[in-house]
Amino acid sequence: MGIQSPLVTIEVHLLNGLPALSIVGLPETAVKESKDRVRSALINSQFQFPMERITINLAPADLPKEGGRFDLAIALGILAASGQINNAVLTDYEFVGELALSGELRPIHGVLPVALSANAEKRALFCPQANAKEAAMIQNATVYPATHLLEVCQHLQNSKRIKPFKNKLMDEFSDHKLDFADVRGQHHAKRALEIAAAGGHNVLMSGPPGTGKTMLASRLPSILPNMTTQEALETATVASITSQGFNLKTWRQRPFRAPHHTASGIALVGGGTHPRAGEISLAHNGVLFLDELPEFGRQVLDVLREPLESGQITISRAANQTTFPARFQLIAAMNPCPCGFLGANNHVCRCTAEQVQRYRNRISGPLLDRIDLHIEVPQLNSVQRKEIGLRETSEHIRQRVTAAYQRQMERAGKLNDVLTAKEVDYYCALSPQDEAMLDKAIELLGLSTRAWNRILKVARTIADLDGQAQIQTAHLSEAISYRRLGRKQ
Repeated sequence: MGIQSPLVTIEVHLLNGLPALSIVGLPETAVKESKDRVRSALINSQFQFPMERITINLAPADLPKEGGRFDLAIALGILAASGQINNAVLTDYEFVGELALSGELRPIHGVLPVALSANAEKRALFCPQANAKEAAMIQNATVYPATHLLEVCQHLQNSKRIKPFKNKLMDEFSDHKLDFADVRGQHHAKRALEIAAAGGHNVLMSGPPGTGKTMLASRLPSILPNMTTQEALETATVASITSQGFNLKTWRQRPFRAPHHTASGIALVGGGTHPRAGEISLAHNGVLFLDELPEFGRQVLDVLREPLESGQITISRAANQTTFPARFQLIAAMNPCPCGFLGANNHVCRCTAEQVQRYRNRISGPLLDRIDLHIEVPQLNSVQRKEIGLRETSEHIRQRVTAAYQRQMERAGKLNDVLTAKEVDYYCALSPQDEAMLDKAIELLGLSTRAWNRILKVARTIADLDGQAQIQTAHLSEAISYRRLGRKQ
């Protein structure tokens, strides 16, 4: 359920009567079909399949069950109920895994949340060999990897013990293949992305085609601070419940998601009869890049407004309610007009003012209000295109970003972007002159109280990058300059 793994208890009862097997407890088709897989697996593993009436209950009865993860537990329940293994030995273990007809164990999705829950209950976990590395990511967890039903039974009967799996997590942080040194010019955009990386702020880039907006966005993860172990596990848990899974070698890297503009609202935030994680959850603790922002449906974009504020998404259905984490950085890119060449040096824009306004109105005001940095990415001139000399690398930028990040953690224990209103008042105090300047800017640009709050947070981040304890006039002026797309028309 979401990234939670509630306990499901398999109860097996044998009755005299005609041979039959029924599964109750809201099983879906894949769970109902487990009776045929389990029967074949037991027979092919040289066990006796009871020729009685078998009732299998998946408790709690009101929790929907899906997938093949219950096969191993059902098989062991039948063996225990028929006296082929001792029921008492099952007490301290949890079992997950899909059975092949031969009795081999096949991997499942979502084993990491299962391992978290089993470890919290101080129980050892049996899982397929292919899932062992993932399950053993949990510190102090006891994970027994198995390739066959017989191996599990031999361990339970003490005839051949399975050694607990020990996973050496890769704590080193992989080098990013993309580097800011590849980007020519665009120093203003690089500066804005450095501020965004340091404080966790959202960014909207506007500029003609081919100016490097996608190039800049794809390199943002290379300057973000390294994830903590807790953040990495949260991100890995979300990836674990998807069909794509995650790569253990890159589990410390922040995710970068870039869905196409034809994506639906459900694809972005998640959903379905049994809710699945969407792109915003897969980008948890990372970056969500939306290229060609106005080409997304307006209703699709508006579903982002709540998670941008709360850092999570709650999907409600008639049967249940599921919450997924969604603390991501939104990086968006758009053209300045429908043809894309408004303000370009070597192209003539033929769009009328009305067409330009209609194009920009595809993005709602409330969504724009939640984006902290609005920057223009202009075309490069011939001198900038032939820029000579060493360009600053992502590693150098990340050192400054990490230093600013550490200042925020020491001061408030969180990034500036998620400061509460009370914390903004305390940590982002201004001098009377700067307060008057900000009030005037808010009035001239026609910005909301939320934008006022966000300007203060950006100014606080700029001061942190500058190593200053207090926000200075220069920091506030730079923060205000990043709201130009939000001004009155």
